[in-house]
Amino acid sequence: MSTAVTTSTQERQGPLDRLRALQRAGRIAADYPAVPALLAELAQSEDAYAELARAGRLLVKQRAEDIAALHDGVRPAAVAVTGHGIVDALIPSLTAELARHGVPLTASVSDYDAWQRDLQDTGSDLYAPGTELALCLLDGQQIFDELPLPWNVEDATRALTGKLQLLDRLAAQYGEHGPGTLVLNTLPLLRSHTQQLVDHRSRTELAAAWHEFNAGLLRLAGRHPRLHVVDLGPIVAETGPVRDTRLAAYAKVHLGEAVLARYAREAAHLLRALRGRTKKVLVVDLDNTLWDGILGDDGPDGIAAATTYRGEAFHRFQRTVKQIGSQGVLLAVSSKNDQEPVLGVLRDHPDMVLREDDFVRVNANWQPKDGNLRDIAARLNLGVDSFVFADDSPFECGLVASSLPEVAVVRLDEEPALHVEKLLADGWFDTRELTAEDRLRAGQYRSEAGRQDLLESTGSMEEYLAALDVRVEVSGVRDVELARVAQITLRTNQFNLTTERLQQADVRARLDDGAHLVLAVRSRDRFGDNGVVGALFARREGTALVVDNLLLSCRVFARGIEQGTVATLLAHARATGATEVRASYRPTPKNHKVRDFWPSLGFRTAHESPEGALDFVHDLAELPEVPGHLGLTFDPAGA
Repeated sequence: MSTAVTTSTQERQGPLDRLRALQRAGRIAADYPAVPALLAELAQSEDAYAELARAGRLLVKQRAEDIAALHDGVRPAAVAVTGHGIVDALIPSLTAELARHGVPLTASVSDYDAWQRDLQDTGSDLYAPGTELALCLLDGQQIFDELPLPWNVEDATRALTGKLQLLDRLAAQYGEHGPGTLVLNTLPLLRSHTQQLVDHRSRTELAAAWHEFNAGLLRLAGRHPRLHVVDLGPIVAETGPVRDTRLAAYAKVHLGEAVLARYAREAAHLLRALRGRTKKVLVVDLDNTLWDGILGDDGPDGIAAATTYRGEAFHRFQRTVKQIGSQGVLLAVSSKNDQEPVLGVLRDHPDMVLREDDFVRVNANWQPKDGNLRDIAARLNLGVDSFVFADDSPFECGLVASSLPEVAVVRLDEEPALHVEKLLADGWFDTRELTAEDRLRAGQYRSEAGRQDLLESTGSMEEYLAALDVRVEVSGVRDVELARVAQITLRTNQFNLTTERLQQADVRARLDDGAHLVLAVRSRDRFGDNGVVGALFARREGTALVVDNLLLSCRVFARGIEQGTVATLLAHARATGATEVRASYRPTPKNHKVRDFWPSLGFRTAHESPEGALDFVHDLAELPEVPGHLGLTFDPAGA
């Protein structure tokens, strides 16, 4: 009887209560894999940011190193924080926001108003080895603290111009010496500042100069690859007051907790993108998600997504989904409906913004939705951890959240006007830069249907590959491909031999280093151009060529591209005087399928660590051949 009571009590507890129970029991480190699910529940609450901050205050008591020691694959984030005002309130929110993604935080917070010294001193925590994010929190008060008394618009404009020039120089220095990404932010302009000018013309001129400064600051991110600028404008518009006036006056807290909590979410999204954990697929429900009504009950004439009062909200949601899909996010459907009526609506219903061709997969059936998501993932050759699932049904959301915890679940509700906000709240698809391949991705996945038809119509894999007419080009990375090659290192998980993640600045540094070889792998076939699908990083070390990493997109697996690339690389190594080629495999939860890749091409094992890391060597005596069905060109000097 007592057991039943305990279970009932646990079921009634909210996620914050359950987290407190873990903390009291000393189980947060041991049960850390369960923490993201608890925080996901908190993130859906009405007072989400405050609740997450409370959870963060519990989590900061647990050392990130202890968590990582207990769980394979958990890698803490080293974040250094500095600023003009007191920003300690950022840490609980940042701890919780990162923990939502399974990332423990190791943070260092600098002294009050030490931001300039920290950025100038390459020995500060911002420059410490392993630092992933260097957060430099700026606020408008630091401009006014520097003005003479009395001051005018010209004084403020000079101060803003000087500050922008200083930040430009400091960002350049960080780009040269910093290990991670420097994060700055735009400056809010407060009424208590503008109203110190009594004439409207001066206030207007000050506002114009202020906006020009912020625009210039945002543009700096385009000039410095290791710089990211958070625009506080949208955050302030959502939160209201920038600060508590009394805390600003007495405690030098120039950015309030509400602003810092939302800034923390932006910082966590950035780190998630930098680690290559951007989501790739949005799977949506249909009834009361994409349209108002239930197709099976109301029929095509009884649903709406434009022409009724509620229908307009669904119309706005469909427009947002289509906008996301136009930028490389793959769209799919999982709906409890019959397939043909659904396809009829997507093809012909006058209210629909989204059409059948916008989706790479439409699963309309009566199977459980967790199984449907697994089916979509298998057909796209992607992991479910790259999926976002949006549904208005609490049951379906709960089923997917419990059965597939790797899937990001967006819980919609009965108010369609809030669908867009809920979908966009967590920036699941955020990426540092959109590439040409991103915009073409949906079409490339849709062309897989033609390849699948060809495979099914041929008698063997050899026959299929010959008919596919695969053409591969392996050559130096072109400037326009820099972002794409960096993206491949960040987002490729399955065919990634060492999982070394590189930012654009890192790729550029290797391109500029004569000892390194950086190659892009491009492919096309009878169904279209796949663009840059892989990358190879190598370097000379004496008479050896050392392969640092080889990566290939899951879209082009099993076509011989990887074998052809390595065969030509080995031939090139021997022709240029190398006596051996070395390569490595570093195991992760997702790349186990490529563990035997190097041995399959004649490499012998030179060393194996207790953790399963393997080092290989090829003596270049007998070289593998390029698969006969490939048309391959290799030009390491070309770009």
